[in-house]
Amino acid sequence: MADDLRTRESVRRKALSTLSHLVPGDPQAAAILNVLDDIEDQERVDLNQNHPRLDIDAVRKAVLIERHSSGITIVREAGIPQPWRERFLQASIGSTRLVDGPYAHDWEKFLTQWQAEMLHLDAHMSASGAHQP
Repeated sequence: MADDLRTRESVRRKALSTLSHLVPGDPQAAAILNVLDDIEDQERVDLNQNHPRLDIDAVRKAVLIERHSSGITIVREAGIPQPWRERFLQASIGSTRLVDGPYAHDWEKFLTQWQAEMLHLDAHMSASGAHQP
């Protein structure tokens, strides 16, 4: 399942990045919205079988930010529940980090960006007349 999750979140990251360059209502968004809708369907099935579905506020509260001995605040990857961990890892490819964990500011930036991406996605879904649960 880890490979499926990694692949799914990689595809989602690319789709969200592409969508970010389009205005809601752009006909080019239709194919991307279909990809994202399929990902949501797959995720719904996986989460019903394996994990409870955590919204962003629950994840924000669940992940502990700690001060590393270097004085930098970090999060422990193992403390980030799936699929959020894989989402964060895909969004953070190429980012610097400590061996013990990613920088807390990168985690917080990811959560803020995710919320903005979901608002943009909702605007696209509304403009296309699609229904998103």
